[in-house]
Amino acid sequence: MTDMKNMRSWLVEPLSPAVRQTIERLCRAPDVVRVAVMPDVHLAAGVSNGVAVATKQLIYPAAVGGDIGCGFAAVAFRGSAKTLNRRAAAEDVLAALPHCVPVIRHRRRGGLPGYSDSLDPNSLTQPTLVARALGVGREELGTLGRGNHFLEFQEDDEARLWVMVHSGSRAMGQHITAAHLRQAQAVGGGLAWLDAETSEGQAYLQDAAWARRYAAASREQMLRAAIDLIQDTLGLEADQHTWLNSDHNHVRREEHFGRNLWVHRKGANAASAGVPNIVPGSMATHTYHVAGRGESESLKSSSHGAGRRLSRSAARAKVRRKDLARQLADVWIDPKVASKLADESPAAYKDLEAVMRAQRPLVRIIRRVRPILCYRGT
Repeated sequence: MTDMKNMRSWLVEPLSPAVRQTIERLCRAPDVVRVAVMPDVHLAAGVSNGVAVATKQLIYPAAVGGDIGCGFAAVAFRGSAKTLNRRAAAEDVLAALPHCVPVIRHRRRGGLPGYSDSLDPNSLTQPTLVARALGVGREELGTLGRGNHFLEFQEDDEARLWVMVHSGSRAMGQHITAAHLRQAQAVGGGLAWLDAETSEGQAYLQDAAWARRYAAASREQMLRAAIDLIQDTLGLEADQHTWLNSDHNHVRREEHFGRNLWVHRKGANAASAGVPNIVPGSMATHTYHVAGRGESESLKSSSHGAGRRLSRSAARAKVRRKDLARQLADVWIDPKVASKLADESPAAYKDLEAVMRAQRPLVRIIRRVRPILCYRGT
């Protein structure tokens, strides 16, 4: 068995053999100083989700993932969530959301979103990526995506209405990752590295930073569309002081253990002392707003959610339609979509309460919010 002295973990259950294999491979990869495993860890290609990795010089794109910059954004409204509990109001919002927050792409004939100066496509390092940004990048900016990405209206314990979105860099992150992996040095098992002190490594870091900004701008655009919708339909304004926009798929330079290291997070929130963030569960379950405790052993990281306990194929095979309907009974959701979401059912995820108990050393809870209305694609 591989010696994993450079690994620390906060788990709700033992690692499965497949996940353990990915962790062992990561621990013995060149230049890896520390691997921190979060309680929501679950299997993914190359590097499992729910992991933070520190290196001295080498960059591992698989330890960031293809959806670079994937994260959460949320804001509260100045008003009660009860206004959205009415059937008429919920149905109006569900009907309008696909038009203001498309799932896949904006329609070209309706005009595509423009890029801000900080998202100049010409700052990307390869002509093919510039072309992608001018094409699919513009079409997908401010769109939700499928899978576990969603937009949700929520109620906190003071009955205040919140909106939260989970989304990332969409196709652009995938294109950037694929383009730079062609230059990377493979070490096996889906792992490959780029040297941060070479032109190839610097190019990846530059493009990955662009993807993070793209993802953050995309979430902001979706939230602003949702804010406008709620103001038009319910007459509620957003409280801009509550705005939060963070990501959990990134690599950045940080100081840990008295050294400057490259910290990769794949499905792991940054959790420096006092830094706010979000830890959702799944459809029909609570979400926690948290603040980091700055735990050094975890690379100042925490879970980014509950984490899958069933693969998508296993969930589709095991979750019955009537059980899914029962689990979603208290949440407004498009019935045409709900029956197709077995792979995102609460039963497919770990118990969020157990996850939060396991990471008490990593974060403190600020508030809890519960879902009222969930919008997602299939």
